[in-house]
This record gives sequence, C-alpha cells and structure tokens, in this order.
Amino acid sequence: QVQLVESGGGSVQTGDSLRLSCTASGRSFSGYAMAWFRQAPGKHREFVGHITWSGGNVNYEDSVKGRFTISRDSGTNTVHLQMTNLKPEDTAVYYCAADLTGWGLMGQELTYHYWGQGTQVTVSS
Repeated sequence: QVQLVESGGGSVQTGDSLRLSCTASGRSFSGYAMAWFRQAPGKHREFVGHITWSGGNVNYEDSVKGRFTISRDSGTNTVHLQMTNLKPEDTAVYYCAADLTGWGLMGQELTYHYWGQGTQVTVSS
C-alpha cells in the first residue's frame, strides 16, 4: 500500500505563488511516475502535469506551462508542484497520484494506482 498526502494549499490572490507537496509513504518511491491533477467545482478532474520516476522528463497541460513546475525529491519521497502567476481559473482541489508501473498514459486517471486526498487552492481576483 502507498499513502499519498498533499499539503500546501490555501487561498491566494491573482499573481501569487503556492507550492504544493505530496509525500508518499508505505513502500519504496522508486520507479513511480507521479502526476498532479485538479478538479474545479462542477468540472471533471483534469491533468496538470507528470514527472517520471527519475525526474528526467516532465510534462504539463498547456494552460499551466511556464507557470507551474513539478519536481521530486526521492530522498524524502516527495513531489512538489510549484505554482506561480496564479489565476482564478487555477482554483481547484489539487490531487497527486502515483503510477506504480512508471510508464502509463500520463493524462489518464486510470493509469494511477494511488491518489492523495486533495488540497484546496483558491485564487481570488
């Protein structure tokens, strides 16, 4: 079993920054690909970004490119989502997810075996 716990959410204003963290426990972090998704009120959960187990390949959804950065620290089993220049449309519950195979389709929810509980990000104008 793997437990994922997100932290770092909050309420900010347009243009501010936030850093979300997701810490994994329960088994080795090695070999996992990790992703961030988000779900805005009344909308489906959507892909935000993905990082391979080595951290060598990172991909982002188009609307967050240049503003969001995903990184991982294998020593602490933590993946981070650094969000800058936040916009009201970034308001959502943010979830991290783990793909134990490391090679699933990054944008597909069914790829991921474990999910965190989510952390709320609210951006006001």
